[in-house]
Amino acid sequence: MVKKGEWVRIKKIILPAGERAPQDPDDTKATPLVMWTKGFLQADAEIGEEVEIITAVDRKETGTLVEVHPYYKHSYGKFVPELVEIDRNYKKFLFGGEK
Repeated sequence: MVKKGEWVRIKKIILPAGERAPQDPDDTKATPLVMWTKGFLQADAEIGEEVEIITAVDRKETGTLVEVHPYYKHSYGKFVPELVEIDRNYKKFLFGGEK
């Protein structure tokens, strides 16, 4: 059970696959247009239930509850040693020294 007031993420289908614009590419037309939104849950609920949230800018939205305490899971990749050397050389070029 997810409690009222928790920070959550919801999913809402804006346009089903069959209702996309006719000029869209075929692979796009075959996919629904989905809105993902985060906000504060307005009533206790379970994952998968239809819920209402209040976003960070006080907008009310409804959708299917998909995640509790969402966070960014992306990165900029692994360490690249060449970028450190580029940074050092760039600073020397700009500032004329080690600083």
